[in-house]
Amino acid sequence: MIIWIASYPKSGNTYLRSFLSSYYFSKTGKFEFDLLNNINHFPGIKYSNNKVTNANEASKNWISIQDKYFEKSKLHFLKTHSSLIPYNGNLFTSNKQTLGAIYIVRDPRSVIISSAHHYSLNYETALEYMIDQEKSLLVKSVDGDFSNFTFLSSWSNHYKSWIKNSDFKLLFIKYEDLEENKYEIFRDIIIFIETLTKRNIQVNKDKLLECIKTTNFNVLKNKEKNEGFQESAYSKETGKKVDFFNKGFNNRWQKILPDKIKNYANKIFKDDITFLNYK
Repeated sequence: MIIWIASYPKSGNTYLRSFLSSYYFSKTGKFEFDLLNNINHFPGIKYSNNKVTNANEASKNWISIQDKYFEKSKLHFLKTHSSLIPYNGNLFTSNKQTLGAIYIVRDPRSVIISSAHHYSLNYETALEYMIDQEKSLLVKSVDGDFSNFTFLSSWSNHYKSWIKNSDFKLLFIKYEDLEENKYEIFRDIIIFIETLTKRNIQVNKDKLLECIKTTNFNVLKNKEKNEGFQESAYSKETGKKVDFFNKGFNNRWQKILPDKIKNYANKIFKDDITFLNYK
């Protein structure tokens, strides 16, 4: 069965995966980049029955591919940026494939900054993408394979589709809370997973602390600088790799965003900001 590590893009998914991979796939809790290979991205071309030539065909295959590649008798952690909104009537997953999910949300104004940096966009375009209800992610292979088609919808619709889901259990966390309460939140994530799997193995506190230490944002940033990171994108302007670990918790949108973008974002996301208790 699958436990999803889900989020809208640039919301802390990789940070969460780093912690989980170091806790569950290392002996000591020390993080290394190659541990992330234990929590792969779905959908993806590596999980494909055959070449898919359009988005609708790709969405029809989501559940059948999960049935094929992920045995129900084993636990599989998978990263996804997919919303749970059906695409042309095709469901992303169901409780027949999914045991549960951990969803991480981030202040949309910080997402604007992080998305603009990662995808080499200006702030206006990044915000436009976030309010596009038909938005998707697609990186086609050289032969035009659509197998990794991911339907996002808007930022607001995205997180709502997961928290309103009643098909399986969900742990909902805020990226910003990890700045001050790493130990408590990561502990609760482990407890959530162990409860879901009915293993109920006690939290290894020493290992947990080592995971937190070695996945500290500044540690990850320095690690990328010294070792490189395969998930980094390339700048459309320079062709050079863009730092994946950019500002982290120092992404202070209040000081960075121009007033025009800030005011528009506050207006567009007003209800979400209130609901999620952002300021």
